[in-house]
Amino acid sequence: QLQLVESGGGLVQPGGSLRLSCAAPGFNLDRYAIGWFRQAPGKRRELVATITSSGSTDYADSVKGRFTISRDNVKNTVDLQMNSLKPEDTAVYHCNIDTHFGDYWGQGTQVTVSS
Repeated sequence: QLQLVESGGGLVQPGGSLRLSCAAPGFNLDRYAIGWFRQAPGKRRELVATITSSGSTDYADSVKGRFTISRDNVKNTVDLQMNSLKPEDTAVYHCNIDTHFGDYWGQGTQVTVSS
């Protein structure tokens, strides 16, 4: 069964950086579009970034120029490099894959931006 596993979250000061990874043990991610989402307490889940199977990317306006989504086909991960982090980036970050056999989410990784 497909399982998504996020990692890389943590506590960082404003202006700092984190790199999140989304892995799928035993499943080849490079054939599918992957999305990174986030949900802050009391707020709706929002789409942060997507990458297609061909490598095209798209970003929420709030993270453009600061976040970069990419694939590491050697490690079979989809990563989210987050730079110039702001307190409003604080949220649980999830990755998502929507396949012909189902829609899957990871358990999430907490990102906290605070001084």
